[in-house]
Amino acid sequence: MRHKVNQQLYAYWSRLKGARSAPERSEIDPAEIREALPDSFIIEIDEAGRFPIRLCGTRLNALWLDEQKGKSFLDLWSAEDRRTLASVMLTVIDGVAPVVAGVEGRAGDEGDVLELELLLLPLRHFGKTHSRVLGAIAPARRPRWLGVAPAHPLRLTSFRVIAPSEAHFRLSEPVGRRVVRPGAPGRPELVLYRGGKA
Repeated sequence: MRHKVNQQLYAYWSRLKGARSAPERSEIDPAEIREALPDSFIIEIDEAGRFPIRLCGTRLNALWLDEQKGKSFLDLWSAEDRRTLASVMLTVIDGVAPVVAGVEGRAGDEGDVLELELLLLPLRHFGKTHSRVLGAIAPARRPRWLGVAPAHPLRLTSFRVIAPSEAHFRLSEPVGRRVVRPGAPGRPELVLYRGGKA
């Protein structure tokens, strides 16, 4: 992840999530992510697979010179990339896994290319995991055409699933200690020893 906006949003999401697979939508506090808000959005996961945008930041609306709320997230992308992006969205919601992607945007006939970075983070909504996705599309620089010409459909250049930074599984007892069954005091059920023999 290269862009500060996405780094901040990911750190906030990770902090809210804790040991859970994803935080609740209701836990998102706009004041906590005010620097990332102009580049952020929330997508609803619908049965039709359109992925309607429920909330959209002002800088994203300025990219297309139009309000994106209620529109399909897939419609922001080139026809060739829509199927891939739908698969990426399913990776986020089915695997409850964050995804970061490289994106290209263009505007006007000049073809001024703008590099962007996409971040997709799963959210729960009333406990349901297949419900919402929090995301951001952060530009590497402010394009001179922003607010003057609408962007052409975005192109996906790369993507990867963000792996957890540390394992969630730990031994509750240190290795080498006896595990005693509560029903049989003093009688060991399992003893763990360090070593390579099975």
